[in-house]
Amino acid sequence: MTTEFTALDLHPALVQAVADLGYTAPTPIQTGIIPLMLAGQDVIGQAQTGTGKTAAFALPILQHLQPGLRQVQALILTPTRELAIQVGEAMVEYGQHLGVRVVTIYGGQSYNIQIGGLKRGADVVVGTPGRVLDLINKKLLDIGQVRTLVLDEADEMLSMGFIEDVESILIETPSSRQTALFSATMPAEIRRLADKYMHSPQSVTIQREQVTVAAIEQRYYLVHQQDKTAALTRLFEMEEITSALIFVRTRAGTGDLANELTARGYPAEALNGDLNQEARERTLNRFRQNKINVLVATDVAARGLDIEDISHVINYDLPEMAEIYVHRIGRTGRAGKTGIAISLVAPYEKRYLRAIESFTRQSIARVALPTEEDIIQGREARLLRQVTVWLQRGRYRRERELLEQLVQQGHDPLEIAAAALKVARAEEKQRPIAAVAEVVETRPSRTANRSYREDPQSTRSQARGGSQRRERYAGRPTSTSSHESGMVRLSIKIGRQHGVRPNDIVGAIAAQADIPGHRIGKILIEDSHSLVDIPQELVQQVLTRARQAHIFRQPLDLTLA
Repeated sequence: MTTEFTALDLHPALVQAVADLGYTAPTPIQTGIIPLMLAGQDVIGQAQTGTGKTAAFALPILQHLQPGLRQVQALILTPTRELAIQVGEAMVEYGQHLGVRVVTIYGGQSYNIQIGGLKRGADVVVGTPGRVLDLINKKLLDIGQVRTLVLDEADEMLSMGFIEDVESILIETPSSRQTALFSATMPAEIRRLADKYMHSPQSVTIQREQVTVAAIEQRYYLVHQQDKTAALTRLFEMEEITSALIFVRTRAGTGDLANELTARGYPAEALNGDLNQEARERTLNRFRQNKINVLVATDVAARGLDIEDISHVINYDLPEMAEIYVHRIGRTGRAGKTGIAISLVAPYEKRYLRAIESFTRQSIARVALPTEEDIIQGREARLLRQVTVWLQRGRYRRERELLEQLVQQGHDPLEIAAAALKVARAEEKQRPIAAVAEVVETRPSRTANRSYREDPQSTRSQARGGSQRRERYAGRPTSTSSHESGMVRLSIKIGRQHGVRPNDIVGAIAAQADIPGHRIGKILIEDSHSLVDIPQELVQQVLTRARQAHIFRQPLDLTLA
């Protein structure tokens, strides 16, 4: 079982660790990357999630560690907290026979826990760029002796506006370090980063997984962001769902949506980075055994998810990257079966939809949501089908005896049947049909026909611009009124002490208010609050729809400044 990993010249303790974890053979990315990293070369790995990238860089790092140095020998940067946790846990599992000391650092966890881990000594640090840079600036994390640095999911770090932080971290590491960069795509900014900071990197590319889209029915519904849950429950009423995997953008969003669906009569469970491995497996086993049929997950949490017979993949939040969309919907329509991929698209997400259609060379049909009348008719049709089935089976002897008792008491048989149907429909009251506002489409902008790869880049440029705005105005007196004509300044009760970044604010307001992110003006981040400029004609819409939006589970509490 371990001969193939042994052939990669790995330490016996590492070979034993992968055998203990049940891995039988290296994946293509592992076969390509591990020998190069063991030889000390810089590498670029281009592959999707779920291809075994973590082991590809983790095993060489662990083999090169020198015990007892009491200094950080390897640093792994990831775009999200969830991925940092997963990579940290994987490093511990692979290094279980080596006594490796791994510290995972990210925003949202107590500084004391992370600082304590660093003071006790860490061989490997896994973290998100913001918190890593924060601890470096506080002189609490020394990466001056790092020998290997990994940038995992570099394109995601770019899309989230972290590249400036990544470059600041790279500058703090020795120029002689080994660098490994992993990215599903290679936009120009990532190539620039590689050219600037890597030494003759060797590239290993694993071809993108091909999805048999012929077996997948794709459609989308255009709805306002705040109406997506109501729209989803309408679809649940009409779709024949045996098992559904719903994708949302954030970890917090998985719990919120799962709770909301359950409260509306559609039991669902969340799959996110807050679950330890044992809890994750319990949840997945319940899903596999049809004890639950709705999972709400992030892309990171769904990594490595291999479950057959998923009837529906639902994009509650449309991904910005077309490759991610393709990977998501590929989880349905497997083994020769048909599958359904549904996307709930807010007006500001239409640019992502156009990009996906361009990337896949396939149009996705827009479909109207079921109306209230459709749902009522559907409920009644299902009830009649169920009654007809039982009439055909004829297995209701005891119920007939009860009916005869009621007839003997003087009740009309038709009235009894009507009352019985009323009782059978009682649970419908627990599922009120929520209102969904109509979306009035506007004429697309001149940039609507940009190619896919240009569009996310423009978004990233906006994120970087936001970061530059923050630096430009830092330390200056701030005004409660905008200096730009036609803009109104709003205040939010989240600031620097909460770890907020300009792109966090843009994302939250744009998503909740259904406005394009580029319409949002200057953002000034202070210690305990922030100021944001909004076009005058959009102020009421933003205040109405985004006032109670959240960042890091903190309400924005938007008000006029």
